[in-house]
Amino acid sequence: MSLLILHRNPFEPFPYERWLTGYDGEVVVLAARDKFASFAEPVPDGPGPYFTHLELLDDFLDGRRVRARALELARRFGTKLVVALHEGDLLHAAWLREKLGLPGHRTADLAPFRDKLLMKRLAAAAGVPVARHAAPRTAGEALAFADEHGFPVVVKDRAGFNSIGLRILHDRDQLTGQVAGAYADGPRDDLLIEAYVPGRMCHVDGLVVGGETVLAWPSQYQYDLASFGTDHGARVDVTLDPADPLTPRLLELTDRTLAALRPPGSAMLDHAFHAEIFHTADDRLVLCEVAGRTAGAKVREVIVAMFGVNLAECVLRLEVGLPLPPLPSPPPGGGLPRPAAMSGQVLLMKRPGEVRSVPRQPAEPWVSNFWVWAEPGQVIPPAAGSADFLAAAVATAPTRAECEGRLRELGRRFEAQTTMASPR
Repeated sequence: MSLLILHRNPFEPFPYERWLTGYDGEVVVLAARDKFASFAEPVPDGPGPYFTHLELLDDFLDGRRVRARALELARRFGTKLVVALHEGDLLHAAWLREKLGLPGHRTADLAPFRDKLLMKRLAAAAGVPVARHAAPRTAGEALAFADEHGFPVVVKDRAGFNSIGLRILHDRDQLTGQVAGAYADGPRDDLLIEAYVPGRMCHVDGLVVGGETVLAWPSQYQYDLASFGTDHGARVDVTLDPADPLTPRLLELTDRTLAALRPPGSAMLDHAFHAEIFHTADDRLVLCEVAGRTAGAKVREVIVAMFGVNLAECVLRLEVGLPLPPLPSPPPGGGLPRPAAMSGQVLLMKRPGEVRSVPRQPAEPWVSNFWVWAEPGQVIPPAAGSADFLAAAVATAPTRAECEGRLRELGRRFEAQTTMASPR
């Protein structure tokens, strides 16, 4: 039985040969060449000992090209299963399944998780608070929304990811300039405009099996996701303590949202999720959005540090019909499993210029993972999205406060150890 994997990532975080232990069919991979260079990973020159076939496209920006080549490979190798772990490829995989009559999530199942307008409408209908929003077809409609709801406003793609294309606009002049370009070719329906929600962004990451959430935990970004292009300092993201009053509230709101996005008949019964939720200054929780896949950055490794399982591995094994790795047990009184420790990540974004020095490997035992994606002498472009990093680390500690302190200590050290020459 042939498995086709659409892969818009480097290979280091996705050890398919280990994750697919027990699978005895052919493994065919269609991968994006540009992602290997972005993460300083050598471009593979062949399928290696595990893959039956590995093919590289320069990038996955042309969705029609990706689908056409994937369909050719699927027919050539008699594909029976299609897997995609990157949010940008979920609908490509669904299209292939529908085209070839294969099992798995369909476009209609994924739409509430990929179309931010549909997502917000379904969530709001279920009583989940969401920001005021609209899908303006013209520049005039976008300006009218801002006139009614005030500034700032957020403009984003309805099917966007990694904050690519997201803009926070603070006045009418900024919005006018933005929409002049966005609607230069006439009306469109693929943008979303939202009233800005002030507050700290939290996220909840977990796993659904058979329609039930079996693993989930909340974290809180200590930075603004949309600032990836201008923020050159350390960005800290840390999990919340079990006793934090926000923890049960975030878990409960996420469960209600997931239920709203899986109407009767939905096949979204086995999947990971990444929910982003605002915590406002007046102690309200407001849904930003939720994706039906694992988180980016190094959240997967944070979950490994807390629970001992990789959510991407779980999703892959579920989709190919393999047994799950052992999941942590729930507490004696029931409920979701509790983490063994608090964890979090510290990130440095790429910025343009010539790299002179990079962070060094930390020696502390509480640093569970460390990565650098640049080397001295390399000339790098600015960050293209909120997951375009220069360096990252994952740390653990008994409490959230201690973990945040450790991450900030690492961040200061990484900043001091990183030097860049201005681009010429």
